[in-house]
Amino acid sequence: MSVDADEGMSNGWHTREPPRLRSGVLPRSPAEALEPTRAPSRPRGTRRRHQPRRLSPTVRRLSALMTFVVVVSTTLAAGVIWIDREFDRPGPLTAPKTIVVRKGEGARDVARRLEAEGVIASQHLFVGRYVARSMSTWFGGTPLQIKAGDYLFEPGQSMREVATELDEGKSVLFSVSVPEGLTSYQIVERLKAEPILSGEITTIPEEGSLLPDTYRVPRGMARQALIDMMQAESRQFLAKAWASRAPGLPLRTPREALVLASIIEKETGRKDERERVAAVFINRLKQGMRLQSDPTILYGLEGGQTDWGRPILKAEIQGRTAHNTYQIQGLPPTPICNPGKASISAALNPANTKDLYFVADGTGGHVFSETIKEHNAAVGAWRKVEEQIRARQQADKAKMASAESEPARTEEDAAGGVPLPVRKPKR
Repeated sequence: MSVDADEGMSNGWHTREPPRLRSGVLPRSPAEALEPTRAPSRPRGTRRRHQPRRLSPTVRRLSALMTFVVVVSTTLAAGVIWIDREFDRPGPLTAPKTIVVRKGEGARDVARRLEAEGVIASQHLFVGRYVARSMSTWFGGTPLQIKAGDYLFEPGQSMREVATELDEGKSVLFSVSVPEGLTSYQIVERLKAEPILSGEITTIPEEGSLLPDTYRVPRGMARQALIDMMQAESRQFLAKAWASRAPGLPLRTPREALVLASIIEKETGRKDERERVAAVFINRLKQGMRLQSDPTILYGLEGGQTDWGRPILKAEIQGRTAHNTYQIQGLPPTPICNPGKASISAALNPANTKDLYFVADGTGGHVFSETIKEHNAAVGAWRKVEEQIRARQQADKAKMASAESEPARTEEDAAGGVPLPVRKPKR
């Protein structure tokens, strides 16, 4: 009996289309419909997947080499980072210490001494950092340089700070003091006796060309280099002082100012008198009077080897030399010493006075006068002071002579007891 399609659907007997296989074919039986579907057949025109080809020996070697390079680079980078971190740790030093690095000393020797002296914790890390900095030059870096010198390290300084000081040459500086009023010959002799300096001075510098001062220099600085520094400082200071000089001075050149400053330097050692002494000489130059400075007599006789402390004889005052301002008009041809900054400034900026004379007052200072009458009175007072000084000196000499002529006293005699017999010295 045939059943109509609509009727069958209305009866619920067949509501869906029979299941089909993935291939689109209807199953032949219910069992076939329950079986797993088979893989579809490969479409035509497609290629099969090829198996990967084996690498050649050359490629394998290059790959191994690249792997090795990467591993080594990573290890080195990690090592540098670790060393940098250790470099920033506070050092073991507990008190300031000076270390002398000698010229030509290698990094390993320096590191070994730094560790032995307790400045750094590990010489190996220090040398490792030195090697790392040297290798950085391949990539545009700068190598670590260790400069000779004296280095003062503070407590707790890290290895990085220690290395920086050695690299930049921040060595300890020593003071070399050159007092005012010495001749160039005397300054050279003083520098020759300075143990921290090195080398020879080829020639005696021109008189007055050196600026006395306290100079900070490293150990081993060449003596000639210090001479050159002093001359450069003198030129610089003189030029600056000349530019700010007082108007109307009877000085034509900076050199004339230097000559006058050298005379002022030897006439007074008091800071409060320099400008007034300068005024006396400036006033005399303006009026055409001779300077009549005693130190010029000594320099004219002995030059750079002058004994500034010895007395001047009357015959020496009357003797004519190129520098004796009792006999020549105006300034001498050269400075008589190397003046300091204060005397140079005084020569170019003297006090505003009318003084023409000065004489010692017996206390280290001077009495200044405008007229010859006032000056003669001051000289008379100084003569009395001189007589008192001579009397005291003679009394002191007499006491010393009397003490030397007295017989020697034994310990018992000095204590009021009976003197012991004198023992003859053993031969």
